[in-house]
Amino acid sequence: MPEVIVIAGPTASGKTEVSISLAQSIDAEILSCDSRQFYRKMDIGTAKPTIEEQASIPHHFLDIKNPDESYDAGQFETDVIQFLGNYFQRKERIILVGGSGLYIKAVLEGFDDLPKNPEVRNRLNETLKDEGLSTLQANLQKLDPEIFLRIDHMNPQRVIRALEVFEITGQKLSDLQSQNSKKRDFTSRFFSLNPNREELYARINNRVDLMIKAGLIAEVESLLPFRNSNALKTVGYSEILEFMDGKTSLEEAITVIKQHSRNYAKRQFTWFRKQQNVIHVDSDYSTQILRQL
Repeated sequence: MPEVIVIAGPTASGKTEVSISLAQSIDAEILSCDSRQFYRKMDIGTAKPTIEEQASIPHHFLDIKNPDESYDAGQFETDVIQFLGNYFQRKERIILVGGSGLYIKAVLEGFDDLPKNPEVRNRLNETLKDEGLSTLQANLQKLDPEIFLRIDHMNPQRVIRALEVFEITGQKLSDLQSQNSKKRDFTSRFFSLNPNREELYARINNRVDLMIKAGLIAEVESLLPFRNSNALKTVGYSEILEFMDGKTSLEEAITVIKQHSRNYAKRQFTWFRKQQNVIHVDSDYSTQILRQL
């Protein structure tokens, strides 16, 4: 049976390098599962694989949307399952790589068809506009603390979606999410890179410095027409926009990007630790994973 090999882990843990090495070793291609690398023109701030890296192995689901287009995990699930149906006619394995746990779950297990209500969502968006994300975060943390920890609660749309489901159903999203996986026509193995915490934070700090040197500020300037889009409400972009608006100095913005990136890594660690059937790899990633394939 065809197989999906997941290479997950926190930001800056080395997933891109490992996935390319493995893909070359087992004759597989790479399917990106990073919720921001889907967007065109967002290259530096999302640590998207370089042109050279993409040329070394075929990558799929990079640069498929403009920054002002919406794209959620449900849509991703539908598109990926359709793509895999064709892909597995020519290859037996694919490497799913990324740190977006919800999107990985969408591919491996699927989602329940949870209700939507445009009126509720519009009202929550108005609250976001008038009172800020912190108000919505506080509400969600009170109503559904489990889902608050599970999702990227710095992402306004994730918070709004969880609150929307609660208001419509009166039930927590964490309770409604089914424990029963959808039947898939492939098997999967889930590897999570588990670097030393101090080393990872040093890598994150260094990566942010390299992003600035590589032209992150110019990249954000080029994306100003999309500044109100959900895609730009992302670590690295939000803080540079604050700097451009004169609200912080560049030095302060860089410091906050590093802090927010480390916070994001902590949430990713928590997510992957809670997942079942995950193989945690602590060192020498490519070699250790290859031994188990």
